[in-house]
Amino acid sequence: MQVRTKNRTVNNRPIGIFDSGFGGLTVMSAIVEALPSESLIYFGDTAHVPYGSKSKDIVIKYSKEITSFLMKFKVKLIVVACNTASAFALSTLRKTLKVPVIGVIEPGSKAAIYASKNKKIGVIGTEGTINSESYVREINRISRYEVYQQACPLFVPLVEEGWNSGEIADSIVKKYIKPLLDKKIDTLVLGCTHYPLLRETLKKNVGRSIALIDSAKATAQEVKSILEEACLLADLKSRKFLKFYVSDNPKKFQAIGSRFFSKEMPSVKKIKMIS
Repeated sequence: MQVRTKNRTVNNRPIGIFDSGFGGLTVMSAIVEALPSESLIYFGDTAHVPYGSKSKDIVIKYSKEITSFLMKFKVKLIVVACNTASAFALSTLRKTLKVPVIGVIEPGSKAAIYASKNKKIGVIGTEGTINSESYVREINRISRYEVYQQACPLFVPLVEEGWNSGEIADSIVKKYIKPLLDKKIDTLVLGCTHYPLLRETLKKNVGRSIALIDSAKATAQEVKSILEEACLLADLKSRKFLKFYVSDNPKKFQAIGSRFFSKEMPSVKKIKMIS
């Protein structure tokens, strides 16, 4: 519902967010922190996780089905809280949906450019995100920088097992990060929404001189700016809600999701998708 107050227009319709699984909850947490009055609806495609190793066509197919579900709630904006889906499906969704659609790659790229001093940026992500070269294209669309990439396929299972720190985490992080450090990067983009949970281990192994870019926080600020400019912010006194849906195993999602989401997670409902 959109109403006009004395000073501004308010819109209490919810924001829709989706990811292949749990990682997008870090984006949701950042949005809750930046926009505490907003209602949010989250969909985790746990029946098809991970997206990182899937083809572009199938990721687009899943993304269209999920956004169709979210649009039933009359959402005012959709956040593609998945780097792989942002890389593969964002342009298609923007053409077909009648609400703003925000990915995580553009905000993360802008934040990296702002942070880098020597114009050498590293990007870590899933195989799908890295192979798409979306960060390379987006960063160089804005300005000419040297961008070095590294796929880190073991990071997601590491985080989901709760092994965010310790000898195993250190060993795996060092193995993946060394080629980027050899390139003398001064900025590292965490190109997967799982990776903020490895932030302390990454910081320990890359050193304090390298800026770590959390695309979740950058995306939350982008959402806030868009809603402010479009006069779509919720009424500060409105009764907000948080809803969670998955395509499979809601109990597992609630158990593991608590590691990613900063607040108490209410009930999680399973929705049968087309595929």
